[in-house]
Amino acid sequence: MKPCLLRSVRQAAVLLPLLLPVVGYARTAEPTKPNLVVFLVDDMGVMDTSLPFLTDEAGKPKRYPLNDFYRTPNMERLAERGIRFNNFCAMSVCSPTRITLLTGQNAARHRTTNWINPDSDNRGPKGPPDWNWKGLTRRSVTLPRLLQGCGYRTIHVGKAHLGPRAFEGADPLNLGFDVNVGGCSIGAPGSYYGRNNYGASGKKTSHAVPNFEAYHGTDTFLTEALTIEAKRLLDETVKTGRPFFLYLAHYAVHAPFNSDPRFAEHYKDSGKSKPAQAYATLIEGMDKSLGDILDHLDALGVAENTLIFFLGDNGSDAPLGEPHAVACAAPLRGKKGAHYEGGMRVPFIAAWARPNPANPFQKRLPIAAGAVQPQLASVCDLFPTLLALAGANAPESHAVDGARLDKLLAGARDDSREESFLMHYPHAPHRSDYFTAYRLGEWKVIYHYFPSPASENSHYQLYHLAKDPSEQRNLASSEPERLRELMKGLIAGLDRCGAVYPVGDDGTSPQKPRLPDPVNGLSSVD
Repeated sequence: MKPCLLRSVRQAAVLLPLLLPVVGYARTAEPTKPNLVVFLVDDMGVMDTSLPFLTDEAGKPKRYPLNDFYRTPNMERLAERGIRFNNFCAMSVCSPTRITLLTGQNAARHRTTNWINPDSDNRGPKGPPDWNWKGLTRRSVTLPRLLQGCGYRTIHVGKAHLGPRAFEGADPLNLGFDVNVGGCSIGAPGSYYGRNNYGASGKKTSHAVPNFEAYHGTDTFLTEALTIEAKRLLDETVKTGRPFFLYLAHYAVHAPFNSDPRFAEHYKDSGKSKPAQAYATLIEGMDKSLGDILDHLDALGVAENTLIFFLGDNGSDAPLGEPHAVACAAPLRGKKGAHYEGGMRVPFIAAWARPNPANPFQKRLPIAAGAVQPQLASVCDLFPTLLALAGANAPESHAVDGARLDKLLAGARDDSREESFLMHYPHAPHRSDYFTAYRLGEWKVIYHYFPSPASENSHYQLYHLAKDPSEQRNLASSEPERLRELMKGLIAGLDRCGAVYPVGDDGTSPQKPRLPDPVNGLSSVD
């Protein structure tokens, strides 16, 4: 695009919100369905924000040093309008979470239990041969396809990573999205810099972000380009009067840790390393995008009718400390890919973009403002919650592992929910290899299929998270009955999902979890 034309496009993007009240965005009839926005951040953990999610003994938000390092004023703004969850879990790597979000199925059921390498099967040396490397297909039951069927315009902007390059899942248009900008098989951009053509030039052309040729050669950071495109597509959709489902899945804050020059000055005196400073700029750029979307929904006059779910797809990948240390997610232990809470605890905020208790949609799904929800929930729960609000139904043959969040969003406790979460990773290599974690209330067990020093040379680790949030005291030996109880739940959850398992040295024999000995709490190999 010629420089003069590009300037005109930019000017139009700036002026358009000011002109909307004049150029006919008023709707002639009241909307019959709410708008839905899923704002998904790659590799963002629960501590990568100035907004405190963790709480003290009285249930009040508690600040930690990392909350004072990051700057996310728009997350704070969104949380004031809605509710944040401090025990919200996702899978410990990205593709499993993304497919769970779009299907409502635990990764143990849909079997995409590892991140998807775009070009080769990455099950690992002893990974299950029958895991789902190919991801989603045209036949998959997905949230956008079901919403599409009841009148929504379904918009995908950003990272997809739902299938390998040569298969159907690589293209969101095959999965129920009407529009796709930027989504393909890759899990990380070749570059965040427009000057580097977002990876289309240089050494990582296989990781070039598609559909952004108009921004090539400019100073537009990728996060900003994605936001501009999302706003453009919202403009188009609101003109039609149709409800929309916007799935805005940022590549940020995944590596490469390219510093966003708009925010670098904020961190230069932090005392943190250059990569950690760059990571913080990616966080702040993502947060600016959130604020821009909130402002644009206001300008379009649709904020009251728009629900926003904000979340990360796995634990933090901040370049701070070792993978199993209390460091990048402190006071939580571990990071992305690890079996500790820092690998699977993510931020989740739910809010109406502009709260109004009199709004009919908000009456149907009231959300407590400025509240913190301590009850355990997970990414599996978004699918049934959004479908119910939209008036859509999944086929009876489609198993759903999540449960609706309605009561929790209202700030209440829901005693009908089973407070458990199953996280299955039968692969290697990563920060942790070949493990399954299972949370039941305040307790957590991790089963290691092949004991190693990282697992204290045992199959089992058991933690009481309320008393030991940093997972420092392994209670597997001292709490044999509790260990056995949780292992029964872990095994039952895997069986219920029809999980696949790591294999033995013969390459075929599935290595299923072993129930610990009832006498001393440990199996015979420990």
